[in-house]
Order: sequence, then C-alpha cells, then structure tokens
Amino acid sequence: MQPKLKIKRDDMVEVIAGKDRGKRGKVLRVFPREGRLIVEKINMIKRHTRPTQYQTQGGILEKEAKIHISNVMLVCSRCDAPVRVGRRTLEDGTKVRYCKKCNEVIDKT
Repeated sequence: MQPKLKIKRDDMVEVIAGKDRGKRGKVLRVFPREGRLIVEKINMIKRHTRPTQYQTQGGILEKEAKIHISNVMLVCSRCDAPVRVGRRTLEDGTKVRYCKKCNEVIDKT
C-alpha cells in the first residue's frame, strides 16, 4: 500500500533543506512509493548522453532530479509562505487539504 501524500502535481512548493534551500518551484511529477518528487528548476543535474535514433544530438544535458518529499513544504496561496498541510472532511463528505496556518482550504482531494 502506497502512502497518501499531501503534495500533488502542479502544487507550488518551497525547498526547506539542501543546496536549493529557499527556492520555489512547481511540482512536475510525484513518486509516492519512493516518497520523492520532481520540482521545476530545482536539484538540477548534468546528464552525459550520446546521440541516439530518437535524440540526434548528444552532449551534456541539464535536467531535474528527484528530491525527497520531506525536503519541501507546500506554499499556501493566501499566506504566501511554506505551511504544513492538514486534511479534513467537509459536511458534504468531500475530503479537502487545508493550510494549518490560516485555515484556508487548498483544494479538494
């Protein structure tokens, strides 16, 4: 059973640990089983590639690497700050994520 994560694709996050600490970016992809995610323009690595049938030009490519989910925090759109995220069920039975700082509903899950 894979864990239920509080960060999803297209969320805005801020890095709280590591070489890119303080930078913000959009989540491009989430790997729930590994507990990692890829954030736009964060944790850039250089990949040495050779020309292939699909990619005619080789060389050194820069791309984003995975970062552990514990090293990022969700940025609340209302607070404009990195916040902890909680879950609650509304009266109509829908589950939502909310900001624990300002109590604002982030979105429906």
